[in-house]
Amino acid sequence: MSNEHPSVNLDTSTTSKKNSATQEQDASSMPPKPPTLTLILAATPSLGIGKDGVLPWPQLKKEMGFFARVTKRTSPSASVEGRRKINAVLMGRKTWESIPPKFRPLKDRLNIVITSKPEEFANKLDKKTEVEGPLVCSGILDAIAQLEREDKSNLPSTDLEIDRIFVIGGASIYRTALELPQTKRVLLTKIEKEFECDTFFPINLDETTIWRNADRGEIQEFTGENVEEGGIEEQGVRFHFCMYERE
Repeated sequence: MSNEHPSVNLDTSTTSKKNSATQEQDASSMPPKPPTLTLILAATPSLGIGKDGVLPWPQLKKEMGFFARVTKRTSPSASVEGRRKINAVLMGRKTWESIPPKFRPLKDRLNIVITSKPEEFANKLDKKTEVEGPLVCSGILDAIAQLEREDKSNLPSTDLEIDRIFVIGGASIYRTALELPQTKRVLLTKIEKEFECDTFFPINLDETTIWRNADRGEIQEFTGENVEEGGIEEQGVRFHFCMYERE
């Protein structure tokens, strides 16, 4: 019966070398992983995210600091030699306009603005930087296609290597992103108090079957942040950080 599986008699060292060489060849010829999207936002219990174009709750410095650090921090994977690895923040035109001019584009991240009139918007820009941009696109899929191009001449600088892509609003951009298979993760700061809102996040992630609430260790691993148990209180407002991953 030994002839049924003749491969078991092969020299294992030769096989190992062949497999190793094949794996190296496969790795070098494999296309880069397609980009994935991470939504990041804060919301009230009723999923409110804004009022009159601004955040409805008092300024929460620890929450804002979390947003800034997480969207700037790149993954620990090796970067391409000679390129600067940064993250991208993708937003709609109204979200861009809600950022005070002195703070835009958001520093140390490639800013991507989605608008139905990209040329008109680009012509009205008061400034554009060599790192932060912004890069102006007609939609989320257009933005992904721009980032996947081997020719990087469309980016603010040709030596940029884009790592993570964060979707930062507003509501219609979130809604579109949630329908895309590229969206794998949602970082949600749960504000534990109601505020009057006129803009809302489209779905309650806890009531779906396709989104899993990650544990504290998983949140810390992805964000690089020390997430306090029991949440944080600031300005009389309690909040805690959550992460949902698509099943």
